[in-house]
Amino acid sequence: MPWFLYHALKQLFPSGRGFSFFSLMSIIGVMLGVCVLIIVQSVMNGFGENIRARIVETHGDIRIRSSDVIDDWEEQIQLLEQYAEVLAVAPFAEGVIMLQHGARPQIPMVRGIDPMVDDAVMPVRKFITLGDFEQFDDHGVFLGEGLAYALQAQPGSTVEVTTPLMMQRIKEDEILLPRQFTVLGLFRTGSPSVDGNTMICTLRVMQELYGLGQGVHGLVLKLRPGVDAFAFAEHLEANELRAGLQPISWLEANQDFLFVIRQEKLVISFIIIFIILVASFSIAIALMMAVMRKTREIGLLIAMGALPRQVAYSFCLQGLIIGFLGTFLGIGLALMALHFRASIMSFYAQITGNELNFLGIYDVYALPVHYLLSDFIMVTCFAVFISTLAGLVPALRAALLNPADALRSE
Repeated sequence: MPWFLYHALKQLFPSGRGFSFFSLMSIIGVMLGVCVLIIVQSVMNGFGENIRARIVETHGDIRIRSSDVIDDWEEQIQLLEQYAEVLAVAPFAEGVIMLQHGARPQIPMVRGIDPMVDDAVMPVRKFITLGDFEQFDDHGVFLGEGLAYALQAQPGSTVEVTTPLMMQRIKEDEILLPRQFTVLGLFRTGSPSVDGNTMICTLRVMQELYGLGQGVHGLVLKLRPGVDAFAFAEHLEANELRAGLQPISWLEANQDFLFVIRQEKLVISFIIIFIILVASFSIAIALMMAVMRKTREIGLLIAMGALPRQVAYSFCLQGLIIGFLGTFLGIGLALMALHFRASIMSFYAQITGNELNFLGIYDVYALPVHYLLSDFIMVTCFAVFISTLAGLVPALRAALLNPADALRSE
């Protein structure tokens, strides 16, 4: 072991004591900075992944729409199914309705699907929490849990549906009575905005409610894993689809929201980086005080033949060791905090008396987490680099000491 490494370790961990006070404070500073940075990045990654997965599950990889009703949708499906990248294609129709149960009205979105083929594109069956999807027919509907709660409806309840077409007929002196449907069950996608604002009926019923005839509003595509949805949508628009059909990938449809998530992660991480920078100042101060306290010892080392650069190495190594210890302890603390995040959040809510609610902004029920190796590497490199850099000024001061003056120092 080089003497300067041994000297660095002895400075940080004096004999008879586990840690010097200043070294301990420096390590804790780096640890807290790294811990908070890892937590923030992992949580923001979790929000992004949660939102991406939910968008794809509830809206598909690519949606093909038109300004008019698509009457030749069966031909378009046959064309799209020829692509190896496409797993499944399903037609859909959707719009806004007035839904009423008793004296409780709501204005949700209604989505008409083909139960025979839509399950391969969007796993509606997977989201059913009450009821049996096998009973799905033209006389029944499924409600999102939030919507059912607002209507005070449950499986077996009868709801009334009024559409814009019915309102238009009233102006033409023709009265169409609201359609009645039986609630077959409830579903929960994990997205409060969908669960609280969506009714699902069969495609045939939706065509009748909106007067579409045999047409649909669009097609939804499910792609094979690994296929670039944005690039494939551009290829379809440029080469295959007839004029008037517009393919939109889930990335393009939600690019503004996904951009906001990425920017939030960058901004919050940038702010929290200053915690590590503050910790680096404590490292620099601790090492500078060590140089001042050990001036005579440093002079003695130089007088005994130690090279100035070796003395500098000793103090730089102290910063490096503090950085490594603080970083790995911070990562461990972050992983532990994220593992018990539900309990921690529940405890915080009980103490403050405030319920933590992410529904309004991030559209999730709980705090999601997603780990990226690149985040851990970046945080580790940054923290260790800053810690080592913090030891540079004390190292230069120690290396530039005149041995004669240092030995006379009191």
